[in-house]
Amino acid sequence: MLPLSEEQKLVRDTVRAFAREELWPLAPAYDESGEYPWPQLGKLAELGLLGMATPEAWGGAGMDAVSWALALEELAYADPSVAVIVSVTSGLPQYMLLKFGTDEQKERFLKPLARGEWIGAFALTEPQAGSDPAALKTRARRVEGGWVLSGTKAWITSAGQAQLYVVMARTGEERKAITAFLVLKDDPGLSFGLPEAKMGLHAAHTAELRLEEVFVPDERVLGEVGRGLSHALAGLDSGRIGIAAQAVGIAQAAFDIARDYADEREQFGRKIRDFEGVGFKLAELDTKIAAARHLVWSAARRKDAGGRFTLEAARAKLFATDTAVTATREAIQVLGANGYHKDYRVERYYRDAKVTEIYEGTSEIQKLVIARELYR
Repeated sequence: MLPLSEEQKLVRDTVRAFAREELWPLAPAYDESGEYPWPQLGKLAELGLLGMATPEAWGGAGMDAVSWALALEELAYADPSVAVIVSVTSGLPQYMLLKFGTDEQKERFLKPLARGEWIGAFALTEPQAGSDPAALKTRARRVEGGWVLSGTKAWITSAGQAQLYVVMARTGEERKAITAFLVLKDDPGLSFGLPEAKMGLHAAHTAELRLEEVFVPDERVLGEVGRGLSHALAGLDSGRIGIAAQAVGIAQAAFDIARDYADEREQFGRKIRDFEGVGFKLAELDTKIAAARHLVWSAARRKDAGGRFTLEAARAKLFATDTAVTATREAIQVLGANGYHKDYRVERYYRDAKVTEIYEGTSEIQKLVIARELYR
């Protein structure tokens, strides 16, 4: 495993202590109620964790990408719903504003996001455009002083809760003639569907976003007109590191529960960890989680170095999310009937893990990205 600096260890240990004291005890109740975790997000904002990777000059904590990944892993260990909200708001809108925004946009929009006064959302997916984002139908019509947006977005994390939405809309007839816009929650014509009834991540609300003749002034165009798709894909490279880190946290939590249970549970007069069927399973999971964490850190270090990190992010997301699903499934198997019971938490981690293979690019899309990057 690549070594961590003392500062990175401090970030990990600080977030771990907070997450296990503040998030862990409440996570099952939030899973049951489906309530958006505003109180926890408020505490995270006080710690500067909603703008971890944004420079201090723009209201953030100025952490490196490795520290960001470490923090997300610890948050996901305690509550994956909170982790994905933090990953999206910090890894997509903030990253895109930092990379493509004007100083005026950073002052007006990035600072409140980084300070945790706002939550940000990323609106690319549509009912008919998921893995093929260039097929989106939301349109932006040019008018005096700005643009008018009309269309529907689907599966948007924090929709209806977030104050700022980075919305991709078509601004030309060419397939990739797409532009990114900064849309505010109180913009006239913007509305939201009810939170989706999902398999997992119940506290991280996901809903439809509807734009009915929403006027967006020119000063809220993010980046270049017609370059929104490339801007969005750059944001997804960053976001995929966050989701991979979330997946590692989920996998580690489920593994730890299974490991401890195997040391306590006895059958046939022996601890079940002494049976090869269980011991070998734990050995394989431990190895997979260590490898996944290494890929996440490598991608984060590549991002910190300032180079292109598309390949590294795709590798990390592909492997880490597969590991999360495998680890949670096998943890249930180790616990047997108890693993199927909510009191042992692993069934929730199993439900929360599956979507990591789907959002911010399915596993199949990650394989396409990796195959493409091999020949760049």
